[in-house]
Amino acid sequence: MPAINETKFNPAVFFLTEIPGKEDVHLWISIPFCLVYVTSIVGNSLILFAIKTDPSLHEPMYILLSMLAFTDLGLSITTIPTILGIYLFNSREISLNACFTQMFFIHFLATLESAMLLMMAFDRFIAICNPLRYASILTLPRIAKMGFVVVLRGVAIELPFPLLLKRFQYCRANVLSHSYCLYQDIMKLACADITFNNIHGLFVTLLTLWLDSLLIFLSYVMILKAVLSIASNMECLRALNTCVSHLCAVLVFYMPEFSLTVIHRFWKSSSPLLQILLGYIYLLGPPLINPVVYSVQSKHLRARIIRV
Repeated sequence: MPAINETKFNPAVFFLTEIPGKEDVHLWISIPFCLVYVTSIVGNSLILFAIKTDPSLHEPMYILLSMLAFTDLGLSITTIPTILGIYLFNSREISLNACFTQMFFIHFLATLESAMLLMMAFDRFIAICNPLRYASILTLPRIAKMGFVVVLRGVAIELPFPLLLKRFQYCRANVLSHSYCLYQDIMKLACADITFNNIHGLFVTLLTLWLDSLLIFLSYVMILKAVLSIASNMECLRALNTCVSHLCAVLVFYMPEFSLTVIHRFWKSSSPLLQILLGYIYLLGPPLINPVVYSVQSKHLRARIIRV
């Protein structure tokens, strides 16, 4: 409560939120977050190092995986230090500029991750539906160009968010509902009409995450159609097995994201605990799970990581 009252006199800061009702066990809660942080950093760094140092892994699938690992690394570095600051040092205060910067990188990296998953779905589609032209279609220069376009799209779409929020005055109790800064969360605290921001945010979400997920779904419909036409059951299973790790990554990323979007926009009376837990899963799940899934699923990558 003192923090809430303080915002009336110091509107230049926001206050982050921990898991409600668990103030007396902050130290114990910080332990799993520390483990997640270390595992995410080590796991994704190992994947990047293994792919960079092993020429046999310089193939389109592994290049795309390294781009995904780099994005996951960025998500971990952007979010978990703020969370650990709350549970280890009770550091809930964050300035507006720092919050807007964190918000930009969180949304930018989430958009980047969505695009990477779409590119990896395209990779699987070409590998299964048109294997003879796989090497000629997915060349390294073409992948580099696709990556550049994806980064450019992310910057162009997400950069207006902090610029739109900076023009607002924040005169309410500036307590966010997460342990990090999200656009929808900050927007609700503005003392102004946010109709345009709501429409703009929804439009951007539809244009990026929802469109990417739809294209991924369509690619898997075509993959399934091609796989079912294979006469041999063994070959059919082998083809589907190459998609398992990517499907896991898609589910881990999109399910919490869609749930959180629906809750923020259409189910505002939901439990704060549910929102906080979904937010943690949304941002911390992919960087933690993706290295494990891909390392287990890929024999070549697993062997290289073991050698490292």
